[in-house]
Amino acid sequence: MPMTMRRFDALGETLYEAVLPNGLRLAVVPKPDFASGYAVFATDYGGAHRRFTLAGETHDTPAGVAHYLEHKMFDLPGGDNAMELLSANGADPNAFTSAGMTAYFFLCTGKFEENLRLLLHFVSIPYFTEETVQKERGIITQEILMGEDEPGTRHYYDFLRMLYAHHPVRDQVAGTVESIQAITPETLYACHRAFYAPGNMALCVEGPIDPERVFAIAQEELGALSGEAPEADFGEEESLLPIETFRLLEMPVSAPQFLIGAKFRPEKGGEALLRQRLVSQLALRVLFGASSPFYTRLYAEGLLNRDYSYEASFTAGTGTVIIGGESRDAQAVLRALQEQIEAVCREGLDSERFERARRASYGSRLRGLEDFESVCLAEVSGLFRGYCAFEAPALLAGITKAECEAFLLETLAPERLAMAVMQAKKE
Repeated sequence: MPMTMRRFDALGETLYEAVLPNGLRLAVVPKPDFASGYAVFATDYGGAHRRFTLAGETHDTPAGVAHYLEHKMFDLPGGDNAMELLSANGADPNAFTSAGMTAYFFLCTGKFEENLRLLLHFVSIPYFTEETVQKERGIITQEILMGEDEPGTRHYYDFLRMLYAHHPVRDQVAGTVESIQAITPETLYACHRAFYAPGNMALCVEGPIDPERVFAIAQEELGALSGEAPEADFGEEESLLPIETFRLLEMPVSAPQFLIGAKFRPEKGGEALLRQRLVSQLALRVLFGASSPFYTRLYAEGLLNRDYSYEASFTAGTGTVIIGGESRDAQAVLRALQEQIEAVCREGLDSERFERARRASYGSRLRGLEDFESVCLAEVSGLFRGYCAFEAPALLAGITKAECEAFLLETLAPERLAMAVMQAKKE
């Protein structure tokens, strides 16, 4: 089956795409003049996918299964470990589980085809025993406890619980010490059958490799596998209002931290979702970026420092704006943020700053093309949601100031905002 080729001349990129007969989505970005190659094999399955429907039957699983499964997927029969085999073969392998995705990947400068076959093999063919699952329980328990003791992690999930009433994105990806006790080899096998079906997965490769060879290898290693993609169930639609508007957390921190944000409804997929991602990111850059009057004034006044960030997060069917950092007076930061929104309501965004932010966003995307990992993960995310990440720069050129203003005024309306503050316990 031939692959479809798409040229993005303005970016100097070429993309080959295909869908295998079993539903696996495949993207290859050839780089013949490079020595290194990168591959990511991902499933549209993360910590928030706890309830799902498959073949008309609804399943409920404990919190933490996706993360537990990621840990155990490297096990091979006979006591071998795929991570060690890839490393011995000159690759730099790793994996992660987020609320909405699990991804396995490697970077290497030689033996790419051999490493790719190993990646596809160990991710698609699970091997668990009662003994190895029980052994991993202790390791993951320690990981969960460390997260609970880590101030930043506690603060982040406290904030999400202020925003979300029941969506599982509010819970730690690794689960809880209690929830993982219910995870058995049977649980892991069942969730692997459901979510690691080819129709729920995507493979993206970038490097000095022929796209047709990647297609052939994927077909040889995975062609015999099949299975329909499950339907995720995240519960009833959340209200756009927060559950709580303010929460104070006391932890052993050297300086007070704050998180301010709100929920919004993400588009279902396709170009509409990609455009919404670009609008949200550009709007936040204009109003709260490093060169914005908001940041530069508060920085000059000592209310903000370099420990500061802003993002529009799209994961597991949720959309969340989060602005956070270190500040001796979080309430003053919140007031300044609200004043910025009020100014947008009265006057709109400054046209010159808007265009400057658009050019900066375009430049950031061009720089990101140098990073194989960034490109492949963006492409995989797009394959799951029905868009192509390489289309973003051209789409960015058509985004209007009015779109960004509308996003800011709707999402960051006063009644939609919540703030969590973390500070050291006062004596």
